[in-house]
Amino acid sequence: MVNWMSTAEIQQDAAAFNKFMHTLLGLYIWEWFTSLDFDWQYLSGQKTFRWPMLFYFLNRYCLLFALMGIAIALNVTSEINCQALYTFNQCVGNGAIGLASINLSLRTIAVWSKKWYIVVGLVLVIMGHWSLLLHGILLKAAWVPGQGCIITQTDNKVLAITFIYSMAFDFLVLILTAYKLLNPTGGRSRLVELIFNDGLIYFVIAFLANLIATIFMLLNLNPVMSIIANVPAAIASTIVATRIVRRLSRFTSQGPEVFPTSTQNSTLAFRSGASGMLRPKLSTKLSTTKSDGVHVQMETFESQSPSDKAAYLEYDAGGKLRGNELDPEAQIITQEYKHPPF
Repeated sequence: MVNWMSTAEIQQDAAAFNKFMHTLLGLYIWEWFTSLDFDWQYLSGQKTFRWPMLFYFLNRYCLLFALMGIAIALNVTSEINCQALYTFNQCVGNGAIGLASINLSLRTIAVWSKKWYIVVGLVLVIMGHWSLLLHGILLKAAWVPGQGCIITQTDNKVLAITFIYSMAFDFLVLILTAYKLLNPTGGRSRLVELIFNDGLIYFVIAFLANLIATIFMLLNLNPVMSIIANVPAAIASTIVATRIVRRLSRFTSQGPEVFPTSTQNSTLAFRSGASGMLRPKLSTKLSTTKSDGVHVQMETFESQSPSDKAAYLEYDAGGKLRGNELDPEAQIITQEYKHPPF
């Protein structure tokens, strides 16, 4: 039976923790570097910056700075202000955890077509989450000769409650997203299919990462093992949340797409770089041909150019019509419509 509280075991765990943090820093730098072209498209103005992207950028760079601060704390050899360093690390680290949950929540809100009760409920949960994250910043650290920067005082109960809350939060957005995707109303758009096919697994990964961190926190084997899964949980949540943002931002559709309904099929088109989905209107033209004295009535669809905005109606992420426009499937009866002679 391992004596987790023995001095030798704690030192061994601390050495493993040191190497583990450097490995995680390399992993996240690789993730950050390989997706840097996406950031540059917004920073250079190639893509229009919208307010939800603010959470994306804060999430990515808060975690990057937190990992850099942890690396400094683990490798510093001369005396520094450890209290300021660890306060900074805790602030940006907790911020990354909270921002990852916000990014996941924004995807859930989009799937639910911004239903007011979903928005209000998630905003309240986010506020409770951030109150715990900010309270967890209250820790003490000092320089110990021969050992470096050491955390001297922290509130493990607050940390445990914070990770339990994060786990429950991620589980909530997972259930809400899965329920909406498994029970679509009025058919399922390609945007929803995209989230369902490979985006839903990201919600599962975020939940499992926080679950593992919560288990280690509650086991409380020793001071090192209690927090060894915290950083991996923050990294996993951040990576999956930012990947969801990138996948949905890059989503475009070439040409029309079938959007099934209970009675008939209609076409669904997407504008590249637009926030909504567009469906072309139907245009009914009548042409008559004469065969044995009988006029045959023909109905055609008029091809519309994607640049013709007036010919399109805008739909949300759930495939519902925005605004008070008329049903695009309805056909306008004009004076040209005449019954064929008998």
